[in-house]
Amino acid sequence: MLIYPNSSCLLVVDIQEKLVPAVHENEALIANTRWLAEVAKLAGVPVLTSEQYPQGLGRTVEQLRDVLPDDGYMEKLHFSCMSDPSCNEKINSIRPNQVIIVGMEAHVCVLQTAIQLKQQAREVYVVADCVSSRNPEDKAMALERMRHCGIHIVTKEMVGFEWMQQSGTPEFKEFSMNYLR
Repeated sequence: MLIYPNSSCLLVVDIQEKLVPAVHENEALIANTRWLAEVAKLAGVPVLTSEQYPQGLGRTVEQLRDVLPDDGYMEKLHFSCMSDPSCNEKINSIRPNQVIIVGMEAHVCVLQTAIQLKQQAREVYVVADCVSSRNPEDKAMALERMRHCGIHIVTKEMVGFEWMQQSGTPEFKEFSMNYLR
């Protein structure tokens, strides 16, 4: 199944100040997530951002805040966004058929959110180069488990090109000039 900009949303899960330093390859996680959030904006795709107990774990990292819409933030206490009533309501209010998930930790909040979205009969895509965990083995096992649950494992460029859909548009020109290096 292809990803379409008019039926998808990007869900950024818990890339927070006090958690990021402990996560494997955190600089790549942030850079790749920023890239995908910028491409989502270019493609007109809604972006939502969850924060797990921000009073204790801090806000979303500063390197991402300027590319994430202020009205897309959701606080939560449950590990899964879909178990948290306010997050579930906000995600369902935009009615995305397809949810593209990035964030951390792959084996906890990303995994539980992805599985519950799949249980809601959504097409779920987890971006492998935009998720991480403290332990790389946990990430690998989470991706394997999600794949077995019918969740699509993709890369940021796969998502970007599918959102663009075709060359020859002003959006694709900007995409190719600014995001393909």
